[in-house]
Parts: sequence; C-alpha cells; structure tokens
Amino acid sequence: MFFGLTNKKNRRWRWMGWMGMCLLMALSVGVNETARAGHLEDLMLEKGQITIDEWVELKAEEERRESKKLEESRSVGDTPVTAKWYEKISVRGYTQIRWNRLGQPNGALVSNQGDRSIGDNSGFFLRRARLVLSGQPHDRLFIYLQPDFASSVTGGNHVVQLRDWYADIFLTEDKEWRIRAGQSKVPYGFENMQSSQNRLALDRADALNSAVLNERDFGFFLYYAPSHVRARFRKLVESGLKGSGDYGMLGVGVYNGQTANQVELNDNKHVILRAAYPFEFPNGQIVELGASAYHGKFGITKTRIVPEGGGAAVTPAGPTTFLDERVGAYFMIYPQPFGLQGEYTFGHGPRLSEDRRSISTRPLHGGYIQAMYNYKCPAYCLSVWPFIRYQEYLGGRKHEPNAPSHRVRELEIGAELQINPNLELTASYSWTDRTSSVATGSEPYKSQAGNLIRFQLQFNY
Repeated sequence: MFFGLTNKKNRRWRWMGWMGMCLLMALSVGVNETARAGHLEDLMLEKGQITIDEWVELKAEEERRESKKLEESRSVGDTPVTAKWYEKISVRGYTQIRWNRLGQPNGALVSNQGDRSIGDNSGFFLRRARLVLSGQPHDRLFIYLQPDFASSVTGGNHVVQLRDWYADIFLTEDKEWRIRAGQSKVPYGFENMQSSQNRLALDRADALNSAVLNERDFGFFLYYAPSHVRARFRKLVESGLKGSGDYGMLGVGVYNGQTANQVELNDNKHVILRAAYPFEFPNGQIVELGASAYHGKFGITKTRIVPEGGGAAVTPAGPTTFLDERVGAYFMIYPQPFGLQGEYTFGHGPRLSEDRRSISTRPLHGGYIQAMYNYKCPAYCLSVWPFIRYQEYLGGRKHEPNAPSHRVRELEIGAELQINPNLELTASYSWTDRTSSVATGSEPYKSQAGNLIRFQLQFNY
C-alpha cells in the first residue's frame, strides 16, 4: 500500500515536472519574441540583470540585424521592395514674387491673359505659389497633383485653384507608351509646355498662350517616346537647359476645349496632334523641332459694349459657338551656351469685329523669337541668363467676353540671375504696344503703349 502511494506520488511529481518544463519552454518562446521586438534587454537592464555596457552592446547588435534585413529587402534603384505607397510620394514647388511699378508705366496698359498685376493700383504681387505632389504608387501608374495658391479671381487674389490633377497610365513595361488622364497641359507649342519655373521671359507669348488659357484642360492624351528620347527630354530639364518636359515624341489627345476650371459651353470636344524630336549632334548640341495642331468648337460669352463711333451699349451679334483650330511649329537651339528659340502659329477662331457690333470666325496668326546666353558664374552665383525677345499677335482673345480683337507688338530685354539652385532673380525691360483688356467706358479695348520695368524673385523648394 505504501509502495502504491509512493508510485502515485512519483507519477504526480513527474507529471508536474513535465508541465513545468512545458511552461518554461512557452515562457522562453515568449521571451524570445520579446527580445526580437527589442524589449528584452530593456527589461533585463531594469531588473539589474545586465550592465549598461552589456545593454549598449545588445542594442548595437539589434541595429546591425535590422540594417542587414533592410539592405536585403532593397531592389534596383535603392528603393525598398516593402516601401509603402506614401513613401514614394515627393513634394516640391516654387514661388514667384513680382513688382512691375518701377518708373512711370502706363496705368491703362492692362492684359488679363498675362500678369494681372500690370496696370494701376498694384504693388508687390504673388504671381505663382505652386505645390506639387507626385509619385509612382505602382510600377504602371504615376500621379501628379498641383494646386496654385496665388490665383486671381474677380475681387481678390491668393485664391487656391487647381492646376494639374492627372495620372500617367503606362501601357508597356518600358514606359514608352502611356495615357495621361485628368487635368493637365494641352500639348500645344513649346513655351506652353515649359514650366514657368524654367522660363526666362516673365510671361508667355500671347500668340501661343491664347490657344489654351492657363495651358491646361481636362482630357485624355496618348503619348509615345522611345526610352532614349524620354531620357533626353528629362536631361534637358534636369541639366538646367530650359527644357519643356516630356510630352512624348508623338502625341494625340481629346479634351473638353473650354480650358481648365471653366464651365463647359457646348458638347463638342477638341482633338490635338503633336510631334517633336530633340536632335543631339556629335558635339553635344541639342536642337529640338516640333509641331502641333488642334481642331474643335469653342463657346464664348457676351457682354454689352459701346460700338465704334459711340452710342448706346449693344450686345455683339453672332452665335456663341465658333470654329477653333490652329497649327503651330517651333524650334529650340538649347543654350550651350548660346541659344535661340522661336514659335509661330496660325489658324481660325472667334473674334470681335472692328466696329464692335458682331463676332465671327476670323483668321489669326503670330509668334515670337528669343535669343539667350547661358553664362556660368566663376563665383558668387551659378549662372546669368541674358535674353532678348520679340513677339507679335493678331487675332481674338477667345477666353474673354466678346472675344475682343487683340494686337500685340512687344520687345523685351532682361536677365535671369541664378544665385543658387533654390533662388533666382529676374529683371526685364519691355516696350509694349497692345490692345487693352478693359471693356468698359466709351472706348473699350483701346490700344495702349508703354514701357515696363519688371522684377521677379523666385524661390524653389
């Protein structure tokens, strides 16, 4: 009996021993998990089981393990395979501050198409305040979002307005074919495509810019460019040679036609074609040639104005939807160090008659020529860019009520000082003769002439 009790006690102790070992193993696994999480050494230090020196060594070993794990997870291009989508988004932008009132400029010289701070009752002016969010959340998708915090509307400035909001959908693995969907630049001309951050002249030329207000519209564009051509387009921007960006070697698109952020006034769509190629010669000189053409219907608005010869204000006769078609061509000899740039456009569009009594489809034409020099500073700055430009345009301003007739002749001389990659200062002097945008009074859209001394401070971030 005593022997039987002893055997029972032994079995009970053996069972308790096995349970204890299992419990210790479970605790050990838990401790190991805690150690892998980086908390075990903290706990041991707190309980006095290790010294400070031992704790430092354990922490260093943990960091070495994590660093090795991260390196093993990286792929080509030094981008972690496990990177989150928000880790692939970049933020950048630029701001332009202007002053146009030095001297005694003609206060009646007003142009709503370009810089609205030109004219009476103006001072220091925030011309552009851009913030760009871009990135590639997927290998076949690139996104680009750009608001402007310095837009002008009736009665106020510094209004936030959408500029770009689009996605590039890559159709092939090499990214040579892509569809751009959303609100983006319409690929018409060179200067329209060139970012204001890179442009030398303070405003775009009237002839080309009158085609698309703010250069943008909502639509779908198919672009194609071989990989080496895309690399060349990118190089022309990143190297500081005033490139226009990558809008494909060939492009075709369909877009609304009333331009960005505007209410649609008809059911028609515009269609555009583009071709461009940057030729690189053996000496490294790059020359870009391009052409584009679009066709569509454009809807205008009307207001009452005083006709030629005076009298009561009338609403111009004629329809509100007009043929809108243009062809344009350009060349760009990139400044290496001397550069020459030119564009010309012609076509048909809505335009107010000389007697201001009717609106009809009429011819238009115009362009510009610009020479520049890229002087590298030996000290105190990065570079100095002196430039001279002449432009002219005869046609309608379709984006303004009544599509007033517009005549421009302007000569501009200036220089851009690049102090460092993030700070630039531009000064220019212009002789201008242009049709005013003022539609009120007894003589609306009067021709105005004058001289302008202008300054711009730009900082990039």
